[in-house]
Parts: sequence; structure tokens; C-alpha cells
Amino acid sequence: MSGVILYILLVLLAVVVLAALAFIGLYFKRILTIGSIKQITDYKDGYNLYSMDIRYDYSLDDIIDYGITDDETMFDAILKESLPLIPVKLKAPYYGCTAFNLTDTDGNVHMGRNYDFSKDTSAMTVCCAPKDGYKSVAFAAIDNISANVPDESIAKKLATLTTPFICLDGINEKGVSIAVLILDSEPVRQNTGKPVISTTLAIRLVLDRAATTEEAVELLRSYDMFACSGRDYHFYINDASGDGRVVEYDIDSENRELIDTPAEAVTNFFIRYKEKVLPNQKNGIYGHGKERYDAVLEVLEAEKGNYTNDTVWKAMKAASQDPDPDDITSNTQWSVSYNNTDLTAEIAIRRNWEDVTRFGINN
Repeated sequence: MSGVILYILLVLLAVVVLAALAFIGLYFKRILTIGSIKQITDYKDGYNLYSMDIRYDYSLDDIIDYGITDDETMFDAILKESLPLIPVKLKAPYYGCTAFNLTDTDGNVHMGRNYDFSKDTSAMTVCCAPKDGYKSVAFAAIDNISANVPDESIAKKLATLTTPFICLDGINEKGVSIAVLILDSEPVRQNTGKPVISTTLAIRLVLDRAATTEEAVELLRSYDMFACSGRDYHFYINDASGDGRVVEYDIDSENRELIDTPAEAVTNFFIRYKEKVLPNQKNGIYGHGKERYDAVLEVLEAEKGNYTNDTVWKAMKAASQDPDPDDITSNTQWSVSYNNTDLTAEIAIRRNWEDVTRFGINN
């Protein structure tokens, strides 16, 4: 073998070794993250609750700076950050739901939340501790990444690395909780020259960086909102002081101005226009779900002055929904009671009310 050929082979070997080392370095903490996945429940239907600790360092700013213009670029940005060099597909999710808040007799602030969607899904508990943000516990519907059974294959395990950016509700170490709920209006697409953020990235932004509801609202004001998946949404945000607000992009405003409205509860209609919404029917652009809103308020009124964590669960049960193939926002997939004071989350999957799992941010 001539010296030239040997030199070329050595150079190629060095390139391969360096590339392998670089890949290992890039994925070491991601591998640790995948290794943290635990199955919490074991239901016969195969849709279960899982948990994982996000141990790799992600940059929310890099995702936003990618330049989100549509669902495809949003997914591309998420995949570039969470799964560099590996092709994975994401599906566009939808979000139904009910959310509300209360302060119990011990002074603990709670947010109750039902996530409703007609198609069954497993849930992933996503525990994040970003180096430049607040610790949080949040929940993702992992049917949206085709990973209902994450242990089934390495591809499904890898897909779960995207979960920090597809969570639908959560709470952070400052006692700020947030949930997203679907609307029936045209999707908001603001274009004022601010950086663009999408629906689930807004949830990650609030969990990572907001210490109060007011801070969360001001954070969201600093971005143009792109409502992903071809649907419109609003957010319910609560904090440790009990400051519960619905953040909406006003359907009757030409520029879809961000409006934050104090509210005790919310479902799938514009809380700003609740006088235009009737129960048990669609109400055009203003939304639906008034009957679930009324059911929550009825429970809260009946127990006023004697609120406990049981009140949260009674209200969630009252607003929960059985499957209805004709209603995309039916079929309660999970119910979670967030305690904004002691920084915990209690969750039940698909109306299994006697099987509650508790997570704490600090334990």
C-alpha cells in the first residue's frame, strides 16, 4: 500500500471517528433523557401515563429564531432542536378542554384542567429543569408524535425528545400554570413584525420564563402568535396568588389584539364574549362548551367557602366528557389538579378517577 493511499485512509478514519464522537457528544444527554422514561399506569387498552426527565439542554430562542411561518416550519424548528440529524415526523394536534381555578380553605391555589380530544392518546409527564429557566412539570399527548407506546421502538423513544415543545398544560416552580384550549374561530396569525411563536411553544415559553400571570401575559405580548394545526386557541393562565386569566386573540379585532380577561373558568368559547354563547350548541366564531363552563361554576358555587382539592376533582368530573365520534373536543383524555402553592400536579387518565398519580416539581 502506497504512502498516499495509507494517508487518505487514515484521514478518512479520523473523519469517521470525529464524526462519531461529535454524534455521541450531541446525543449523550438525549440518550439519558430517553433512559429516564417510565411507564406509570398499565391499562388494558394500551393508552397509559408515562414520565420522563428532560436532561438535554435545549434553546427555545433557537426554535423561535428559526422563523416560524406555518406548521411545517414549526415542526422543522422543533425537530432541529430536539432531534438534530434524525428524521422524525410530527402530526398536527388539536386541543379541547376545560380549565378553572380556586383557592381552598387552607389558602392553596389550584388550577383544574380537563384535556378533551376524541382520539385516545397516552400522556407523557415532561419534567424540565432548563439551565436558563424555571423547573416545570407538564403533560403532552404523545399520540401526536405517534409514540403511544414509547418503549415499542427506538424511533418512538427518539420521538419523545420533542415533548418539551408539544405540552398542552403544565406548572412551573414559581407556581404559574397554563393550559391551551381550542376555539371555533379562524386561526390567529399576527403579523406586526415581532418574533413569531406558535401555540405549544407559547406554553413552553411561559413555563420556562414566567414567575406570575402578569409576566406570562407580557411575555406573550412580545410575540406575534401563529395558531398551529389550522385551528384557533386561547390560554388559561393562573399563578400562586390566584391570578387566573384567559389570554385570547380578539376575534372582533382587526389585528387580533391580545386580550387578557380575569376569569374563574373557561372552556372552548371566547370568555370575552361569553354573553354571545349558549350551552349545548355551536355559537359560530365565538365557540362552544358553555354547558361545561356552567357545570364547573355550579360546583364552585355549591361549595363556595369550603373549597378543598376534592372540589377541584368534583368540578373536573362535572365537566368531563365521554367519547363522541362527532365531536373533536369530547372524550376527556386526562384531568389534572395543579396546586400552584405546593407545586404539585395530580393526574387521572381518561376518567379513571380512582387512579390518581401525583407529581411534584421539587421531589
